[in-house]
Amino acid sequence: MNQKTRMTPSEAIVETLLQEKVSHVSGIVGSAFMDMLDLFPTAGISFIPVRHEQSAAHMEDAYARVTGRCGVCTGQNGPGITNMVTGVAAATHAHTPVVIISPSAGTPSIGWDGFQECDQVSVFKAVTKATVRVPHPRRAADCLRTAFRIAYADRGAVLYDIPRDYFYGELEERILAPHQYRVTARGCGSLEDIRRAADLLKKAARPIILAGRGVVDAGAKRTVAAIAEHLSAPVAVTYLHNDAFPGDHELFAGPIGYMGAKSAMNLMKEADVILALGTRLSYFGTLPQYDINYFPESAKIIQIDINPKHIGRTHPVEVAIAGDAGEASSEILKILRAESAPVSNPAYRKAIRDAQDAWEKEISDLAMKDGTPVNPRRALLEMQKAMPKDVIVTTDIGNVSSTANSYLKFSDKGMHIAALTFGNTGFAYPAALGAQLGRPEAPVVAIIGDGAWGMSLHEVSTAVEHSLPVVACVFRNGAWCAEKKNQIDFYNDRFVGVDIPVPDSFARVAQAMGAKGVTVDRAGDVGEALKNALESHTPTVLEIMVDGSAPHLAPPFRRDALAMPTRLMPKYAHLDVRNWKQK
Repeated sequence: MNQKTRMTPSEAIVETLLQEKVSHVSGIVGSAFMDMLDLFPTAGISFIPVRHEQSAAHMEDAYARVTGRCGVCTGQNGPGITNMVTGVAAATHAHTPVVIISPSAGTPSIGWDGFQECDQVSVFKAVTKATVRVPHPRRAADCLRTAFRIAYADRGAVLYDIPRDYFYGELEERILAPHQYRVTARGCGSLEDIRRAADLLKKAARPIILAGRGVVDAGAKRTVAAIAEHLSAPVAVTYLHNDAFPGDHELFAGPIGYMGAKSAMNLMKEADVILALGTRLSYFGTLPQYDINYFPESAKIIQIDINPKHIGRTHPVEVAIAGDAGEASSEILKILRAESAPVSNPAYRKAIRDAQDAWEKEISDLAMKDGTPVNPRRALLEMQKAMPKDVIVTTDIGNVSSTANSYLKFSDKGMHIAALTFGNTGFAYPAALGAQLGRPEAPVVAIIGDGAWGMSLHEVSTAVEHSLPVVACVFRNGAWCAEKKNQIDFYNDRFVGVDIPVPDSFARVAQAMGAKGVTVDRAGDVGEALKNALESHTPTVLEIMVDGSAPHLAPPFRRDALAMPTRLMPKYAHLDVRNWKQK
């Protein structure tokens, strides 16, 4: 609309959503935004009801990751919006653009502690990139444009807070197209720094590439592969971004970070130049693992990230480039091809192959150990073999979900949507639903422990209602096993709060909710069960009965953050590590 047009604030909001190509909004219906909601069917925007508002935020996080378009969610003022805090924080930590349409208490009653009144702006300030409060009904569209602009620019969640009475009234508004109020292309960064990066790589004896989320967002995996092939350099992927490089490529070294690949870490610790593409090099994602301190202080790091605030935060860099990972890598590739011949480096290629082979053998051997009834690693191995090339896999937080980091590989089209560094349980299943909304044609699999499943199984009803054929692979071991392992390693097998009394059968619960439910208790049946579930194109819960005993559990997430217990009061002396009896 090039001319100002008479409309209501609700109409201005909906028309702005249409300009942003918003096809749906997730949430739970509420009276606070009903005037806007009434316009959705005519506008062609679907409303996706969920069973808990946290799920709506996780769905939109995943939707944005698979489509590149900002996710949008909403809920009733007060408890509906505050239920989203965890999901919104997770999206912000994941650098995912999400806008929360946040109706708040009506202006005539603010400050009277009225029904469902809450200062939502204050609640969300710490877990969003920005909070945008509508100061007047005439600013409804303008403030929503601001919310989208910041969500895309800063890569995170933005709260758009509008008093519930501001949906009503009259205004004259000019509805703008996105190119009129925000930028989309970021460019390659400084050409001078691109040149410095290329010169470092040309001189490197043992370069390694570290590909992160920015490579996925930019669709740059093939460009990264071309750089790797030109340099004969291995490619590692950042923590829980296993999809940042094709897993079947001969130069794929594996993921770094917790339960990542020793092959990647051993190659990285010997590198002289590290090309870190599209990654902030997060603190937790680069901690030493398996007693391998794999970021060598002597290595020269080239860090490329779209946000200059993330560069050099955790590791000193030699070359800093603020730019799009795809654009920057394309410019580096041009220089390398123009000024140097492809590097053969047979000795380095052999070292890469040897590291790959050793790691593959190690995790295969661990998977083939007996479990009662199923070794969880064996289940993950069989699932990986059975997954289609274009699969989208969502992973939760927890012992089994984290162990999946060792096994998951993706082709050019596959995607890994993980809970990432906010680390909340209950992420994987609603995220899988959002991914399925974003890519209806793709097979979508969620990997979830039974603890996290207790926080998300209610959304099976959402999957059934909206015909979302997600396959939930629920690893049932009867415990919060990440914390159980802490109590094994640090508290002398004193178990408090880790056991999970669960229903007799999650599969039957799924059936009662209208989905397919299948229980798998034999390792050899895991792959076939997953294939059948995907081919059914029906919401399915695979309940995989796995061994939760100590030999099959991954090590603690943060050994550096725990210490053996000392006790000073006499009544607790028997709990002191110095007084433990030998097991």
